[in-house]
Amino acid sequence: MRPPPSRPVPQDGPPGTADAAQRLRLELAVEAAGIGSFDWDLVSGRLDWDDRLVELFGYAREEWDERIEAFLGRLHPDDRDATTAALQQAVETCGAYDAEFRVVLPGGDTRWVRGRGRALCDESGAAVRLLGAAYDTTSARAADLHVARVLEAMNEAFFSLDREWRFSYVNRRAEQVLQRTRSEMVGGDIWELFPHAVDSAFETHYRGAVTTGEVRVFEAYYPAPLDAWYEVRAWPSPDGLSVYFLDVTERRRAEDRAREAAGRLRAIAEISAAMVEQLGRVQDQRAALQRVTEAVVPVFADWAIATLIDEDGRLHDVASWHADPAQRAATVRYAELRLSSVQDDAPVLRSLASGQALRVDDVPAAIRPTLPAGEVRDVFDRLAPRTALTLPMTAHGRTLGALSLYRGAGRRPADDADVAAAREVAERVALALDNARLHDQQRRLAEELQRSMLTAPPRPDHAEVVVRYLPAVEAAQVGGDWYDAFLQPGGATVLVIGDVVGHDIAAAAAMGQLRGLVRGIAFREGATPATVLTDLDVAVHGLEMHTMATAIVARIEQSPEQRAAGTTTLRWSNAGHPPPLLLRGDGVVEELSRSRAELMLGVDPAARRTDSEVTIDRPATVLLYTDGLVEARDQGLDEGIAALREALADLGDRPLAELCDGLLARLRPHGVADDVALVAVRLHPEDRPRPPEAGSTHVPPVPGA
Repeated sequence: MRPPPSRPVPQDGPPGTADAAQRLRLELAVEAAGIGSFDWDLVSGRLDWDDRLVELFGYAREEWDERIEAFLGRLHPDDRDATTAALQQAVETCGAYDAEFRVVLPGGDTRWVRGRGRALCDESGAAVRLLGAAYDTTSARAADLHVARVLEAMNEAFFSLDREWRFSYVNRRAEQVLQRTRSEMVGGDIWELFPHAVDSAFETHYRGAVTTGEVRVFEAYYPAPLDAWYEVRAWPSPDGLSVYFLDVTERRRAEDRAREAAGRLRAIAEISAAMVEQLGRVQDQRAALQRVTEAVVPVFADWAIATLIDEDGRLHDVASWHADPAQRAATVRYAELRLSSVQDDAPVLRSLASGQALRVDDVPAAIRPTLPAGEVRDVFDRLAPRTALTLPMTAHGRTLGALSLYRGAGRRPADDADVAAAREVAERVALALDNARLHDQQRRLAEELQRSMLTAPPRPDHAEVVVRYLPAVEAAQVGGDWYDAFLQPGGATVLVIGDVVGHDIAAAAAMGQLRGLVRGIAFREGATPATVLTDLDVAVHGLEMHTMATAIVARIEQSPEQRAAGTTTLRWSNAGHPPPLLLRGDGVVEELSRSRAELMLGVDPAARRTDSEVTIDRPATVLLYTDGLVEARDQGLDEGIAALREALADLGDRPLAELCDGLLARLRPHGVADDVALVAVRLHPEDRPRPPEAGSTHVPPVPGA
């Protein structure tokens, strides 16, 4: 039969010309494509074929009897059932028909034919006709065979899946890579044959390619028994999905080794930086080793424990960490129990005794039998270590502790590269610990020397003096900051704060000399603060001390009339030092400064020094301090003084000792980069008893007072 006529298209020219031309073009196209058409009347049973279809099935026109049996009679026996089922399905569902089958020609030759069509229904929904077309696919099949031969010769793995996710083709290389025979896979469901692909990157990308119609390229790992990484290219087709893939396990392992090496280097750098920061800033060995255990996990191990040897030779597990947050509490508990439970030949003790790294390939066999039954063994089982590496932390011939690294069963044992890198970590940690201990010894010695030159203040009647000295945490040298407080023979209280330029032994020596000179000059009766600084400048020049310093000398004095009125005079002179602060009883903070600053000591012995004074109503607090409290790398002097004033106002109602500690904590929460000296005086009201927090009155004996 011929295709039904198309709808006429209006054209210029005689009627019917355009319609005939369109039909002719369609017929030529169908003929060129080698397509035959059919019309099966399901009511009468008549099957109408056009000439091309009659020819495809090897009939002469006069032989064709227009019955379905003639069609079925030409089908290859192996294809008859499937083709009949496809026709029946289209009729019963009033739907589409699609089948590919072999036609057996009268001479015995076969050709492949693809038929497609659709059933038409009446008003009741019953199929009454089946219209369609068919064409020769023999050459395409031959091409497919050629492609199959090419695919078989490939060194890359290839398989195809139909739309039901069944293997429709598997090449030789795919059999080898997937470790299954072709007969096992073809016709089988991919998700059943390879269950680990379910809910993995494979399923995500395969289904995504089919759904979107886009090619997917990805890499994914398939676990045992394949235990391999694959580079996959999956592209969809009308028949399903074609997949090309390469085993890239060795490449991935090389990349993993490179990443692991880079990770080890990063960990070493991070550990070095952490040790410098932690030990240089706060000298906290336990905190530093905690940072170390966190840095080595998971790069070197699944979990780790750090051990320290104290000055008495006792071992302490001081830090631990686990890659799994749920196991960290168990790791801490094991670290608490381990040393008291293991025997004398335990790996950590052997490593410490020998000074050598020690590998344990089977931790359960080596350690578990030696642990007593109970909690420590239960915790050990919960952590489930498989292999371990213990490294002594040794520096300058002294063993300071050990680092124990554990890996579980799901991770390969440490190789030589891991051991070498972990040994470098242990060596760096040991060197940092040893340097920190030496630094701390020097710092404590310097601090003791510094403090030995700073005496305890007096406790005059109804006045409380609190002093603080904080050495710099970033250096082991003594500094040049000093404070002093003492009584003149007449009973006035003298306060001194100063800062010698420099931070070394020379600065400390100059500080000691200046402090002694100030005491000698200021002790005599009648010496005002300005006089003291003038005489001190002359002495510095005359004694050829060659030093410069800033300083404030202040004197708290009171006449009988002032005592009766509850007031006091503060007199001071400032040689280039940050200004004193006065906290009045109403909470107001004043900065006691002059409009023009006076020179520091050691610049000009003829420099003019002047006194300033202020009358104070009790209660009140006077604060003197050195610039280390208010000046830092990231903070200017004015900004720091403003912050100090705010803190003094906020904390001013606290007892004086708490006030001083609070100021240090707020302004220098992480320690100080420069020495800090502090002198605070609280003037209590004299019409009531001395507050208990001020302690009892203690006035040193003063001849002639």
